[in-house]
Amino acid sequence: MGSLGDHPKSVAENTSIPIIDFSKWYNSSSASRKEVAAQLISAGKEYGFVYIVNHGVKQSSLDQAFAITKALFDLPMEDKMKAPHPDGPDVHRGYSHPGLELVTDYLGSDQDVGARERPSGWLPESTLPGFRKITTDFYWECHAISLEILKCIGVGLSLDEDSSARFHCGRYNQLRLLHYPPVPAEELESGRTARNPAHTDWGSITMLFQDECGGLEVEHPKKPGTFMPVNPVEGACVMNIGDMLMRWSNDLLKSSRHRVRQPPRDDRYTGPARMTRARYSIPYFIVTDPDTLIECLPTCVDEEHPARYEPVVQEDWARLRRGIQYPTAKAKMEFDNVTGAPQAMVAEVH
Repeated sequence: MGSLGDHPKSVAENTSIPIIDFSKWYNSSSASRKEVAAQLISAGKEYGFVYIVNHGVKQSSLDQAFAITKALFDLPMEDKMKAPHPDGPDVHRGYSHPGLELVTDYLGSDQDVGARERPSGWLPESTLPGFRKITTDFYWECHAISLEILKCIGVGLSLDEDSSARFHCGRYNQLRLLHYPPVPAEELESGRTARNPAHTDWGSITMLFQDECGGLEVEHPKKPGTFMPVNPVEGACVMNIGDMLMRWSNDLLKSSRHRVRQPPRDDRYTGPARMTRARYSIPYFIVTDPDTLIECLPTCVDEEHPARYEPVVQEDWARLRRGIQYPTAKAKMEFDNVTGAPQAMVAEVH
């Protein structure tokens, strides 16, 4: 399990985002579980982000996942392109070159949601031995932990533990392996460019594992347009609320905008040109099953807080949001203000 070492902190360096020790959730004590659930809901209300330590993903699994990620992006381009990302926004899997893995607030309309059922694209075993097994095992290990987080959120919302977890079979989640290549720090410091522009995640929750480089920022809850760092914390998973869970909770929980900018400290630069160090991160996106009806939860609605949203089926919601990340002929993207965008390998395991 991840840990903070001998001296846990409630606040990470230079940020106010809470750190929650999830080992108490695994305690059989009902009081301990409710305590963790209350902390998680509090963080979700204020920030939409939280560090989770002792989350349950084995450190050996994380080490292996990052090792295979680095090995993947060290491959020649012709090898990575043996599992190319399909053109357009309808299917998210395979390798995408820098510039394709971008996010804006554009809502596309030319999506083929049914194409999501196509099989995952994998590199040949001979190209990167062990890649498929390591990635698949890690995918399902993260899924198991995501269910515990969803159960914890359910308890925090005064619902049955399985109230939302039971709608997440795991087959529709997405694991991304991201590599941000080095770029001149000056290009990022100017404020005219970003490695990954500000965006929200559309699903239920996201679990993020990041290396020591840094650069992730979340919008300040009380200062719109101002971002604060989500610095790396040893052994921690960064969990954030997605748009769908915000809708489900009648806006009680917050889906916050976040972005990736330059690393936060001078020691993140190398050489006289002050090149940023390469950044590696592994986000795991958790979404409900396509036929799930998303309607405001009863414990999040009362006379003072009437339901803000009409019920919607997840698949319909996905159809609306599908064009956000990948451009098509009708969903043109502006790439000019993005420097050092990541290259990605996307895995969906069915």
